[in-house]
Amino acid sequence: MKVLLINGSPHEKGCTFTALSEVAATLKKRGIDSEILYLGKKPVSDCIACGKCRKTGVCAIDDIVNETAVRLEGFDGLIIGSPVYYAGPTALLTAFLDRLFFSASRKMVGMLGASIVSCRRGGASAAFDRLNKYFTIAKMPVVSSQYWNQVHGSTPDDVRKDEEGLQTMRTLGESMAWLLKSIEAGQKAGVTMPDYEAPLRTDFIE
Repeated sequence: MKVLLINGSPHEKGCTFTALSEVAATLKKRGIDSEILYLGKKPVSDCIACGKCRKTGVCAIDDIVNETAVRLEGFDGLIIGSPVYYAGPTALLTAFLDRLFFSASRKMVGMLGASIVSCRRGGASAAFDRLNKYFTIAKMPVVSSQYWNQVHGSTPDDVRKDEEGLQTMRTLGESMAWLLKSIEAGQKAGVTMPDYEAPLRTDFIE
């Protein structure tokens, strides 16, 4: 079993990385492999609504989104991390996620999902809510912790002093590991994936 942790911060080893690393360390302790994917600082195009991915299953813009999409089947869980900018995630991360989920969400059905946010002081719950909506539209069970998944501080050293925040990260790791093992045990016992209906679309036009 393996979990992909996405670092949506422009700082490769900053506060968001520090929080994600705490989750990763707990997963490792419980025998779960993980990988932190740093999106970098180069711009990521937003979705241009061309609709080509509906036919090809691949985003028409060939960049880190497609590179990540082809690897999704190698992961059982997804944790998204972002700093808080104006009470929301980074624009780079949301552009990445908009295109990834629109073009490749079929690969994430049943995958466990969670998000974490890092802020200096406020706006964390709004950013946290924004990120969790990706999971709830993609048939992904959302993993919880003991509080909203947030850490506070302006620097990694500040985050390391946020004892409750780091404990929340560790609890998230424990919950993720427990649910992954529970799903594995269920599969071995013959429990199969839900038999979902074909999606229906209702336009609110008379």
